Amino acid sequence: MRRLQVILWQLITVLLFGFAAKVSAEQPSLNMTQGVTGISGQVYDLHMLIFYICCAIAVVVFGVMFYSMYHHRKSKGAVAANFHESTRVEIIWTVIPIVILVLMAIPATRTLVAMEDTSQSDLTVKITGSQWKWHYSYFGENIEFYSLLATSQKEIDGIEDKGAHYLLEVDNPLVLPINRKVRFLMTSDDVIHSWWVPDFAVKKDTVPGFINEAWTRIDKPGIYRGQCAELCGRAHGFMPIVVQAMEESEFDAWLVAKKAEIEKAKQEAAESLTASLSKEELMSIGEKIYVDRCAVCHQASGAGIPGAFPAITGSKVVTGDISGHIGVIVNGRPGTAMQSFANQLTDKEIAAVATYQRNGLGNNTGDLIQASDVNAYKASKEGQ
Repeated sequence: MRRLQVILWQLITVLLFGFAAKVSAEQPSLNMTQGVTGISGQVYDLHMLIFYICCAIAVVVFGVMFYSMYHHRKSKGAVAANFHESTRVEIIWTVIPIVILVLMAIPATRTLVAMEDTSQSDLTVKITGSQWKWHYSYFGENIEFYSLLATSQKEIDGIEDKGAHYLLEVDNPLVLPINRKVRFLMTSDDVIHSWWVPDFAVKKDTVPGFINEAWTRIDKPGIYRGQCAELCGRAHGFMPIVVQAMEESEFDAWLVAKKAEIEKAKQEAAESLTASLSKEELMSIGEKIYVDRCAVCHQASGAGIPGAFPAITGSKVVTGDISGHIGVIVNGRPGTAMQSFANQLTDKEIAAVATYQRNGLGNNTGDLIQASDVNAYKASKEGQ
């Protein structure tokens, strides 16, 4: 009897938990997030509906079982029936589960169909995953940028205290408007990644050579965070997602400001082709870029990881021919984690990081590389 009481109390606890999770949002960690979109609300409601159905089935099944155990126990002189089969029982316990499954499938199918309906969108954003960053491109707006982890290396190394959003902060968040349907086109440059934002109920794999679709319509402004949810390599845990949802008027103003920012960056890049920076300037710019973009593989010290990522210190590429060094940064190395930075960095930034690699991290070639050198390299390859 004691064991029976324990089991009954466990069932009651499960039911009470389900009710509390439905009416209270004070402890969201105990249940699925309700999110900030219509679809996330549908997913949450479906989750709770199936949960309650399972609870009801458990009550009926365990209730019949406990009733039978108690009223037909040996101490009361109960004698087990001896029968081989019953067509009626077979039909009952086959039909009832089928009916339950059909009743569960109807709302589940309705929700799944709604999740896949990307038609009539107001805005389309292409999301490209790569080791280990996200690239966002706004269709029809001429806006695109990379989003990288913004958590400092000192926090990662334990030198400084970890911030409130440790490993969940980026330099350029994806900015979206509320009350507009946003269509996502998702792909990858290298391996399979997965773009996941729980508050949107959006989790979709980005597969090289394929385009997957998803969508969202955000109900209220705010900052929403997610992560890559597919093990994609050494720095998988350093690939966060941050979405900033704005009022529609604020988003329209952001679009204008972002376009102006991109145009200004293009003008500065063009002007840098005739500029000649000092070694100190190049080293300062190059060090920051190296820490942000290169250290994750080659290490902050330049020592690399033997057997996985080559060292920068003493590297034949870095200390050798300048054109070959620039070529590796611009074109990457096919078949390896070394990707092309031609579209990720400006000529000035490529020149700076190359100069830093050749004159820092234990190297001392004395070479200074300017943006004009990088531009000349690109022009020579385009002419071939």
